[in-house]
Amino acid sequence: MKKTGLLLSIQLMIFSFGFGQAYETSVQYDKKKQQAIAFDYSFQPEAVENAILQKLTGMGYKAKEEKGILNRDKGYLVYKNIFITEISSDRMDYLVKVERKSRKESDEAILYLIMLKDDKNALTIIDTAAVGKAKSFLNSLLPEVEAADLELQIKDQEEVVAKAEKKLRDLKDEHTSLERKLQQNKTDQENTQKDIEAQKQQLGILVGKRKTTN
Repeated sequence: MKKTGLLLSIQLMIFSFGFGQAYETSVQYDKKKQQAIAFDYSFQPEAVENAILQKLTGMGYKAKEEKGILNRDKGYLVYKNIFITEISSDRMDYLVKVERKSRKESDEAILYLIMLKDDKNALTIIDTAAVGKAKSFLNSLLPEVEAADLELQIKDQEEVVAKAEKKLRDLKDEHTSLERKLQQNKTDQENTQKDIEAQKQQLGILVGKRKTTN
């Protein structure tokens, strides 16, 4: 039993080292700093956002996205008064935002999760166990993120294949067009050669009609 427990602990340490863990931080929302749970993913932001959207859509929830050029909260996905039982048995507002980690790291993303209960930041009022559940929720999202990233890779590769196939079709069409032009050129040469011979004969007749002078 001790060996099994030790092995499990080592596996958990390896998992934590390889994939990281959710952590508490603060982020700007509604013109003030909000306590939030965050997770750093080694995947492109689109994959992370697609994963959380699909997760919550599967629960029957649809997000309202903060938009507008002058909206400082632009990019947040807002889920009002919903249940996420993995986190809490109470209804809360969940605000999600996914950002690129930095300009240089296009395949690194940060997911922020803000929880509001009765318009108050839930992280300031819930207990440690509930905070742990929120962190576990983001930790457990990794398989969905991997699957979403794979779908994006498949989509990109499909576009690459489609582009290559179009290029091949264009080249084949160009080849057919060139063959037709070459055939037409050959026919035109033959017709021109016949015309030249006919014109030479006519020229010979005209030259033969010259009067010779003594």
